[in-house]
Amino acid sequence: MIVADRVSREYGSGSGATRALDGVSLTIPAGAFVTVVGTSGSGKTTLLNILGGLDGDYRGSVRVTGRELRDLDDRQLSDYRRREVGFVFQHFNLLEHLDARQNVAISAMFGDQDLAAARRRAEQVLERVGLAGMLGRFPGELSGGQKQRVAIARALFSSPRLILADEPTGNLDSTTGAQIIELFESLNRQDGLTVVVVTHEEFLFRHTSLSLRLEDGKLAGEQAP
Repeated sequence: MIVADRVSREYGSGSGATRALDGVSLTIPAGAFVTVVGTSGSGKTTLLNILGGLDGDYRGSVRVTGRELRDLDDRQLSDYRRREVGFVFQHFNLLEHLDARQNVAISAMFGDQDLAAARRRAEQVLERVGLAGMLGRFPGELSGGQKQRVAIARALFSSPRLILADEPTGNLDSTTGAQIIELFESLNRQDGLTVVVVTHEEFLFRHTSLSLRLEDGKLAGEQAP
């Protein structure tokens, strides 16, 4: 479960400060599929970065599975981001010189992990997202939807319980975007993952168990579709 209590975040200082989040409080149950909607600049990405431990410069409290993120030291916070959270971004963030399997297992290249085991794990998650036949393909050989599936497989690599996705359909056509949302639904329902999707696409409301709306950094409402 994720519990945020009166979370505020400002950029800049003095008269030039911009408040991206303004006293946001919310609860996300474990195993929920949540959309966070709002216009550009409403604070959606800022909220996602805070929940994922990427941004610690905020006021208020954020507790994930009972732990206060602010109380984690640098190593604990790094472990939280690496092991417990999977990130998916709008622009895929794949390395062009690495094939799909290598992109998925990229984190194993910077630690003491067994590379053979990492290779097998990468193959497992690529199969899970429907890319079993494209293990050796490079990003330049993949469609936009396939690239996003590789990015999702990379997010699954460390077996996280929480997936945070920032505009994951933003660079995709409507048909491909719907397929990606179906994949997130499957990961939520079949694998029991908590999924939080930041989007400006209102149609996603009907796919989720809880929808949150941000306006000017404030939580304007929530609904169960």
